[in-house]
Amino acid sequence: MAESQAGVVFGAQPGRIGIVVQVGDPGTAIERLVEAERLGIPAAWMTTGGIQADALTLFAGVAARTQRIALGTAIIPTWPRNPVFIVQQVEAFEAVAPGRLMLGIGPSTEAAMRPFGVEFRTPVTQLREYLLVLRALLHEGSVDFSGKLVRARARIAKPLQTPVLASALNEHAYAVCGELADGAISWVCPWTYIREHALPALRKAAQAAGRQTPPLVMHVPICVEEDPARVREAAQRQIGAYGRFQFYNAMFRKAGFPDAGEGLSQELVDDLVIYGSEADVAAKLKQRAAEGFGEVMAMPLASGENATELLRKGMDAVARAAA
Repeated sequence: MAESQAGVVFGAQPGRIGIVVQVGDPGTAIERLVEAERLGIPAAWMTTGGIQADALTLFAGVAARTQRIALGTAIIPTWPRNPVFIVQQVEAFEAVAPGRLMLGIGPSTEAAMRPFGVEFRTPVTQLREYLLVLRALLHEGSVDFSGKLVRARARIAKPLQTPVLASALNEHAYAVCGELADGAISWVCPWTYIREHALPALRKAAQAAGRQTPPLVMHVPICVEEDPARVREAAQRQIGAYGRFQFYNAMFRKAGFPDAGEGLSQELVDDLVIYGSEADVAAKLKQRAAEGFGEVMAMPLASGENATELLRKGMDAVARAAA
């Protein structure tokens, strides 16, 4: 970690609790991110999903209206973009809000990449090559790389300290993050899988590479609801589809939930989602953050007729935990 010119410590921070903002409408997303800072939430994360609005571009608008909140991409899909293009965006953002960006990238899923007409293959190889290019160009100022899937030859005016994190799902991806990234980002991974598979792979690879283990930014769905059946319904609506994706299904199986493709069982929801009253959710988030593996990004589950109320309560619980 380091400090920007404004004195803001940037990069993933062990124990910090942030929020995931998932909104299709760009204007609403900006307002919600501004609201997150007003509530005292120290970090916010956003996905560039499918063909939705680009998160880095939205963040530039948010940075102009905020002062402190750290902004992280979780994630920017790598297949549709050359890494040099992302570095151009990072250069522009750092000029507006130095030290507040956490650049998270990853291959996403084959289904999400179909609209771009790319050939989705060997995602871990592509992730490794992408990280090599991004970190060289951003942190050293130049790159000349020709790999199996990624090519780049470029130089920037001066190196930047922007941390480069990467999404990880299977243990091979966590190993790549341990070796090369400034942090790993989980998504819809039960705590059992994080504890028994993800963290050991991350630590082992970092140790083999002779470097300090990078922090894990753990995605944690939350729901301010005390009825387990309602929590399960909300989770099924919002994140239940992940169990049907090949790589996510394999992850759930390894965590001990072989039937995730048929729907989220109550046992899986209990392992994956933090829920209860607002005070319960805040306390459990603080406990998870205190476990020391890295940073927590809480994603309020907000669907159905009471989605607006659930989202508000979720943001309040995150703010309470972060305070």
